[in-house]
Amino acid sequence: MDRTDALAPAALTGIRRGIEKESLRVRPDGALAATPHPAALGSALAHPHITTDFSESQLELITVPHPGPEACLAELERIHQVVHRGIGDEILWCASMPCRLPTDDSIPIGRYGTSNVGRAKTVYRIGLSHRYGRRMQAISGIHYNWSLPGATNADYFALIRNFRRHSWLVMYLFGASPAVCESFVAGRAHQLEPLAPGTLYWPHATSLRMGRLGYQSAAQASLAVSYNSLESYGASLQDALTRPYPPYEAIGVRNGDDYKQLATSLLQIENEFYGTIRPKRTIRPGERPLHALRERGVEYVEVRVMDLDPFLPVGISVQTMRFLDVFLLHCLLAESPPDTPDEIAAIGRNQQTVATRGREPGLKLCRGSQEVPLFEWGGQLLVECEALAAALDAAHGGHAHRAALDAAVAALSDPDSVPSARLLQAMAREYDNSYVRCALALSHRHAAALRALPLAPDAEAHFARLAAESHAAQRAIEAADDVPFETYRQRYLSPERLEA
Repeated sequence: MDRTDALAPAALTGIRRGIEKESLRVRPDGALAATPHPAALGSALAHPHITTDFSESQLELITVPHPGPEACLAELERIHQVVHRGIGDEILWCASMPCRLPTDDSIPIGRYGTSNVGRAKTVYRIGLSHRYGRRMQAISGIHYNWSLPGATNADYFALIRNFRRHSWLVMYLFGASPAVCESFVAGRAHQLEPLAPGTLYWPHATSLRMGRLGYQSAAQASLAVSYNSLESYGASLQDALTRPYPPYEAIGVRNGDDYKQLATSLLQIENEFYGTIRPKRTIRPGERPLHALRERGVEYVEVRVMDLDPFLPVGISVQTMRFLDVFLLHCLLAESPPDTPDEIAAIGRNQQTVATRGREPGLKLCRGSQEVPLFEWGGQLLVECEALAAALDAAHGGHAHRAALDAAVAALSDPDSVPSARLLQAMAREYDNSYVRCALALSHRHAAALRALPLAPDAEAHFARLAAESHAAQRAIEAADDVPFETYRQRYLSPERLEA
């Protein structure tokens, strides 16, 4: 994309951003809620804004794309208000790493009714539980969906390559998961250090969610997915979606009517592919995401590195969104050479290093054939963002993007000020270094604040109508099924449906 076109005011004011935010429902004592998805919130299968992620106890709240971060945050806040009115005395866990968890097989998997599409969603999650365990799937985060008018497939893949190279900076600035409840790693090998009874951590960690204990997979680590073009990305993904993987073949697909997973390939479906950022296209009913991408191109990118900020009622701030807008614009416009297998491996090492040791004094990262101090490399990137922040401020008025960039510069020079450090400080200062006690107290505080906010009667009526319509839509979907589930599964997973 021509830099002049990208920085034209019409393009900059045409940027759209939306949020998908995951949160666990917990009981007042901080234990995972075992209750079904509340009927008052609508159908998890069909509601446009309130659904579930892996677990029946894990809400996913979805905004529409917005022209400004203020409107995006306002909608996210409204959805939270509706949720808190519909979950009784339960609250939303404010942090990315889970609350106190029961045994793995007691974590409830999401249920979506009796339709073929609903059953497929549940069977997919059963497959995830066999492949990775349910605890890993109980991690929550924020996905930031971003688009720029006029951007082409090549532009978006250039953005993706640069974001992958530099996403460690976002993890350093906004990572907020340096500690975990010991229940999260029960029965698993780990190298975490004890901090207090029931709490484990790494002293300089930024985002354990993005480290080896989080969204990681030995199977997927074998994938050297290329982001050099839609064609190369599509070929890599199709291979993973169709290639049998022996450990998953050993699990099998079904035992009679008892389904264990959707498929025995390395990925069951496209959503199983974990990455810091993904190219996305809105799909039509029944359509495969890879087919949609290949046929109609990239519509937006989904940024997946953001932890929930436990100090904020809805997990993210307007200022953070503004920084992401500046940073993503930089990733799109900066030179973005093709990736290579060696660079892909180095990107993975840098991610792990910053996830577990990001605030360590003097930490160095791999850049090409050199080792560069994190502080030096991050400072260079932020300087390169200055002109883009100025352009966004000129298009929107004011100085808010410059302020967001200044806050990032300040955080880079003061590791004690970033959320991961502040969470450890709060734990030490008020909660005897207990992760669960600290996160529970913050969760109660946010729930009280959100419940105290007035909700306009028309907004309340709107969400009541959406809930009722979603239940009706689920019933209609169930009534319309005309083939057995096994026929539906085989048709949906047919390799032909991945082609453009």
